[in-house]
Amino acid sequence: MTERIPTRLIETLSPTPLRLTPSQAGGAIHTRSFSGRFRNLRLYGAGFLFLLFFGTAWLDWGGRQAVLWDLSAHRFYIFGATFWPQDFILLSALLIICAFGLFAITVVAGRIWCGYTCPQSVWTWVFMWAEKTLEGDRNQRIKLDAAPWNADKLLRRGAKHGLWLAVSLLTALTFVGYFTPIRPLATELFSLRLEGVAGFWIAFFALATYLNAGWMREKVCVHMCPYARFQSVMFDDNTLLVAYDAARGEGRGPRRKGSDPRAQGLGDCIDCTLCVQVCPTGIDIRDGLQIDCIGCAACVDACDTVMDKMGYARGLVGYRSQRQLEGGRTRLLRPRLVGYAGVLLVMIGAFVWALQIRPLVSLDVSKDRGLFRENAIGQVENIYTLKIINKTQQARRYRLALAEPGPFELHAPRELALAPGEILDLPVSVALTDAAPASSSQGLRFAVTALDDPGLRSEAGSTFTAPLQR
Repeated sequence: MTERIPTRLIETLSPTPLRLTPSQAGGAIHTRSFSGRFRNLRLYGAGFLFLLFFGTAWLDWGGRQAVLWDLSAHRFYIFGATFWPQDFILLSALLIICAFGLFAITVVAGRIWCGYTCPQSVWTWVFMWAEKTLEGDRNQRIKLDAAPWNADKLLRRGAKHGLWLAVSLLTALTFVGYFTPIRPLATELFSLRLEGVAGFWIAFFALATYLNAGWMREKVCVHMCPYARFQSVMFDDNTLLVAYDAARGEGRGPRRKGSDPRAQGLGDCIDCTLCVQVCPTGIDIRDGLQIDCIGCAACVDACDTVMDKMGYARGLVGYRSQRQLEGGRTRLLRPRLVGYAGVLLVMIGAFVWALQIRPLVSLDVSKDRGLFRENAIGQVENIYTLKIINKTQQARRYRLALAEPGPFELHAPRELALAPGEILDLPVSVALTDAAPASSSQGLRFAVTALDDPGLRSEAGSTFTAPLQR
């Protein structure tokens, strides 16, 4: 997207009194190539996200995949940390933090997430690049659409859809590879031996990527994404949005470069419609704030290029608040933003604290269905099954004991060796050493403690039942 806008287009373009944007006319949207600082920022951001998404899945960490949500084993590896289903509350907290972060960003800069980092937008820009590379720029694609089917059109369309499908397939493979080890998955896929659940999900996500980024595009943003519907309630007069400065730009009209627009009763807008031609949702930003605008700033880059060629100041279209448009100054600190930021900081702090105190050894106790029994020496016994999980990524030795023995005696191995991530189901018995129980039901607690780290400890309680002596 680096095509230069011809100077002659700016100098001689005639106005069109009645003009419908592609989205208003209901036709296909063909975007024009452009360059600019916001486009470069979006490219750098998209490149980083692509590297992060496609590269992380292939990283190794300690002899296994660095990031893997192993659903079959109920274990989730994120570099040096292992998470278990019991830790799902942390995932919920992380999603809530991301939501509040998005709300805070929206208050500051509107739909900047949509325009720069949303996967739908990023993949749509990639598909548009493939379209431009194989079918030509905007005018060439419009002509190709109108042309009858022939060998050239069939070849270009076939190559475009082939590239779309290739990107979709790699995207689906990578996404599923975060839930199933990606190396054997890729081997099975490219050797045509893939079947079962993994094959279904790869086909599903490949088709979803192909349809969303290739065919539906802006329709996903406008009609399917719920964020487009409720994000406006988070705007205020100080939110930075992509906006057209009507006071400076009106009235619109063509003119020659170097002429004085004020002498002709004109504003700075030359009515070239390049802001419309580069818009991925096909809107005219000069019509004001619209739900279709994703805040990508493509129109800002196009307009700034025109302003440079005409010798006018940049910023006819730019990021500005309603307060700025009315002649005031944008206030960064205001109650809503401070509130979001405060809640966000508290939640991040709580999340970090929860990660720090997360137990790395887990102990669960299940009591046998039988109430009690008598052992060989006449003591009342209860049977339990202990489930011990070593959540660390190192082999550990643990000491098993009763936290407060009291009148009870534990009959079980006192030291246990567990491999990294091992789950041990251990049947044990507890005997009552008192001749006469104080109650028919008493509480007791089991404890496991790492031999090399006393701070690595977990406790779990249960009950001991015994017959009352009459």
